[in-house]
Amino acid sequence: MAARFTVRLTPRSGQDRIDGVGEAGELRARVRAVPEDGAANAALCRLVADALGVPDGFVTLVSGHRGRTKRLRVERALAADIARRWLGLVVVDAPERPAG
Repeated sequence: MAARFTVRLTPRSGQDRIDGVGEAGELRARVRAVPEDGAANAALCRLVADALGVPDGFVTLVSGHRGRTKRLRVERALAADIARRWLGLVVVDAPERPAG
């Protein structure tokens, strides 16, 4: 089981934090890291993993590597559980990854 959702990321912020859910149902987050060499993306994955109480490796960036709008995948998480954590967040169950 896995879940996916969209995040609007602001890098170079004064602190790492989740600001809540935007009008389009996306998670709004800020990280101190700069958007170079994947540092901001890695910081975002760690931030979300910490907030959800899952290991860092369970949160991966699916798309949006260079933009501010990103799609995250959280392994071993139900969409309904994440949606309850951040009310208004649009979360979908992700298809299983093929074995191999």
